[in-house]
This record gives sequence, structure tokens and C-alpha cells, in this order.
Amino acid sequence: MDQAPLSIEARALEARSGELSDKVARLIDAVSSVYLGSREQVVVPLVHATLAGTHVLLQGLPGLGKTLLARSLAAALGVEFSRIQCTPDLMPSDVTGTEILEDGEDGHLGFRFRKGPVFSNLVLADEINRATPKTQSALLEAMEERQVTLGGRTWPLPEPFLLIGTQNPVEMEGTFPLPEAQLDRFALELDVGYPDRGVLEDILGSRSALAATLPGAVLDPATILEVRTLSQQVLLGPHLRRYLAELLIETQPDTDGKRAGGRPRVRLGASPRAGLAVLAIARVKALLAGRFHVAREDLDELLMPALRHRIVLGFEARSRGVTLEAMLAEWVGRAAKVLS
Repeated sequence: MDQAPLSIEARALEARSGELSDKVARLIDAVSSVYLGSREQVVVPLVHATLAGTHVLLQGLPGLGKTLLARSLAAALGVEFSRIQCTPDLMPSDVTGTEILEDGEDGHLGFRFRKGPVFSNLVLADEINRATPKTQSALLEAMEERQVTLGGRTWPLPEPFLLIGTQNPVEMEGTFPLPEAQLDRFALELDVGYPDRGVLEDILGSRSALAATLPGAVLDPATILEVRTLSQQVLLGPHLRRYLAELLIETQPDTDGKRAGGRPRVRLGASPRAGLAVLAIARVKALLAGRFHVAREDLDELLMPALRHRIVLGFEARSRGVTLEAMLAEWVGRAAKVLS
């Protein structure tokens, strides 16, 4: 008798997760119909990260459709969208808002807070590394605490709040590299690469990006929050928790130095925030796959986009041409020993 309500609840949850999975599949199709780049490497992880309530950094050369991708995603999600075009003369108040002096209803002068573009559900910080460090730092509180503090007062941001940053390669002129503290607030860095010949022909033969028709709304803010809430019920086995913890420790400079002859190949490793981000997105992946437990594959597929912008290689590795991909494979192999 005691198990019957749980069984009914489990069946209801399974049915609802199937409905949400179908909606998300339609959302991915809608975004992919506009953005013709990589579906599996860019669109799918971007959607999963967004539904998990995490922020994403899109890295790539100009003209590859990063802005169109963000606009298409916002339209398909059915959320309020705003765009911040980052330039060297952009001020923090242009992002967060400012207090203006105006006449009140009682005839007396008073200050009123005029909200900036960061007060939206999905904010696109376009070419974020072209803003100065002072303006970049204006987003730190918004990304972590989902709020803006100005003049001793705090204003909460709308829910859901999601930020997508686009970034040009740091070698390009007029860029300011993002500090490690800000990079760590992005759950994933997705590499928007140059399209292959087939995709490029489709782009050239379809329509101008300027005249692209954005998709209609497939989800809404309430559904996004529902997916996030249900995903928190997805279980994580203790063996996978140990595996992920061991992997994060493997990325640390002290650990790496001891195992590489005392000459560390890593200058900065992954933070606990990286592990929390991986788990949040992995739970969404599992939920939409119809599972109520995280599998190791859910974690492993997210490791590279979750770590590539957080780990800073040391001189020893860079001088020898050691890649992060090779080091990650080594770390995964050692961390996986806790599973045996």
C-alpha cells in the first residue's frame, strides 16, 4: 500500500518528462531550421545548458551565425530577449541600468532606477571580449546571483535569467580577454566552427541571414522552469559523484605536478563550480532521454566544453605542444579507476 502512491507519481513524472522531451526536440528542430551550423556540437548542448539555467559562451570568428543562433533560441524559447553590443566605450551603466533624477508625483525631485538590458530572460552579450574589463565585471553579479546592486539597493533579475556571450578569438585586434573569474561563470564554451562545404552551400542557397525568419515560440518561461525543477529530481549515483570529484582533482596544478615529475603542466584547474555546471546539464540530458538517473556518458560528453575555457595550461605543456584533449583523456582514465 505504501508503494502505490510512489508508483503513480513515478508514472506521472515519466509521462510528463516524455511530453517535455517532445517539446524540446521540436525546439531544437526550430532553432536548427534557422541556424544551419552544427546541430549536435552547438545547438543541442546550448539548448540543454539553457534549460539547466546556466550561461554559455560561443567562441568563433565573426560571421559564423553566433548572433543569429542566440536570437533564434530566444524566439523558440518564447522568452524576453535583449542584446548588448559590447564595444570599448560601453559603460557598466549601459548594461545594468542607472538612477535618473526626475520629478515625482508629489512634485519633489527623486531618483528612479532605469533598468538596463540585462533585465531580460535571455541576454546576448555580443562580442563580450570587446568590452573593457570594467564593463565585463558589471555582469559578474548578474551571472552568479541573478541580481543587480546599485546605490545600496538590489534588484532581482527575471526568471529564468540566461546569458549567452559571443566571443571572437583573443588574437583579433581590439579584444580584452575575459578574466578567469568571469570565464568560470560560463557553464560551457561551445566552439562555433567554420561550416563544411555542404552546410555552406545550404547557407548561400537559402536566404540572407539579415532576412532570416525567426522560429515561433515552442516553449515558454514556465516550461523552462519546470524542466529545471524536474531535472533536479534526477538521481546521481555515488560512484559517479566520486568519479567527477576525482576528475576535478586531477585537473589541479598540484596534483598534475606530482604526477608529471614535479613540473606542473596546468597553471589553473577546474573549480567546483565547473562540476556543479556539468551535473546540472547532465541531469537535463538524462531527463529528456527518459532516464531518472545520470549516466557516465552524460558527464563525459560535457567535459570538454565545460573545461576548455577554465583550464589554463602551463608553460611546460604549451612548450611541448601538449593539448587539453590529450590531457583530458589522461585525467579521465585515472579518474575512472574509482568506478572499477
